[in-house]
Amino acid sequence: MKKRVLVAMSGGVDSSVAALLLKDQGYEVVGVTMCLGLPSPEDGRVRCCGPQEIEDARRVSHLLGINHYVLDFSRDLEEKVLGPFRAEYLRGRTPNPCVRCNLLLKFGALLDKTIALGMDYLATGHYAALERTSAGCRLRTARDRGKDQTYFLYAIPRKAMEQIVFPLADLTKDAVREMARKARLPVSGKRESQDICFAPPEGYGALFRSLPEATTPGNIVNKKGEVLGEHRGIAFYTVGQRRGLRLSWTAALYVIAIDPEKNTIVVGEKPDLLARSLIAGEVNLLVPDLPQRAYAKIRHTHRPAPCRISLRGERVMLSFDEPQPAVTPGQSVVLYDGDTVLGGGIIGWVGDIETASQPFC
Repeated sequence: MKKRVLVAMSGGVDSSVAALLLKDQGYEVVGVTMCLGLPSPEDGRVRCCGPQEIEDARRVSHLLGINHYVLDFSRDLEEKVLGPFRAEYLRGRTPNPCVRCNLLLKFGALLDKTIALGMDYLATGHYAALERTSAGCRLRTARDRGKDQTYFLYAIPRKAMEQIVFPLADLTKDAVREMARKARLPVSGKRESQDICFAPPEGYGALFRSLPEATTPGNIVNKKGEVLGEHRGIAFYTVGQRRGLRLSWTAALYVIAIDPEKNTIVVGEKPDLLARSLIAGEVNLLVPDLPQRAYAKIRHTHRPAPCRISLRGERVMLSFDEPQPAVTPGQSVVLYDGDTVLGGGIIGWVGDIETASQPFC
């Protein structure tokens, strides 16, 4: 009997080729598109990841000869992603919604639906690799390091990975497009979608219109507390930001901290962005034991930096060999050993562990 795979199809070239590959490998493939109920920037009407994306996924499914369905996850998006996203900004933190979406929607609610439908696996077009061993699954980086998406996948429970498939693990983006062209898929030349699907064209600030505490102007101050200017609302700023401060100073200034209780943005010069240590919570480990040293990414585009690791209860403390710029509370830190993802967590406290009196997260 053929193994049955549910493929999350966004209407893009990656998920379309994932479905193509699995069908060619002999799986029984079913396509599904997640309806997220996002408003269209053109007319404000509710859309499902864009009407064009739905139609593209349907066209590809028809060409491949597989069934295609649309499932409504709009309530899940609001309750599990958008609500917590807004709450984190109100705390002066900068969350990564893609990590939470993967954990709770794609490989949470959709994986539950996959199992309920009697399917064997859930597949996506992510650039990541899964190694299946007798000891369990290991998450590894994709062949195309420039497209690797393991940073956004570290939070998936190790047990759940047993029912997940990443067909693009050994392919480059160019190879994926070439496969789509050869198969005459109608999405072969489609442009990349934006990183965060719910980001309004005018910026994140539009998501906080009903929350005046996030969009109320306040003071921009330096480390001494001296007022240098006025900000538009804490929702418009993140640690490391330089643009939009509208300040005249002898040197370039950057956001180095956000204080929601005082409604202030703290700025400093570039050296003030450097931090040697961090403590992360909400830790998810993908290996039985963490080594004493590893490489850590504090952002998706960050080059992995060598660090020392120590567990503190349910938290993990990292001390970098060299200070790192703009380590941001609310963002994820992901640990690597070569091409193996060890796990990660949410950055809560940032500073220098050697001089900190009361580190917390």
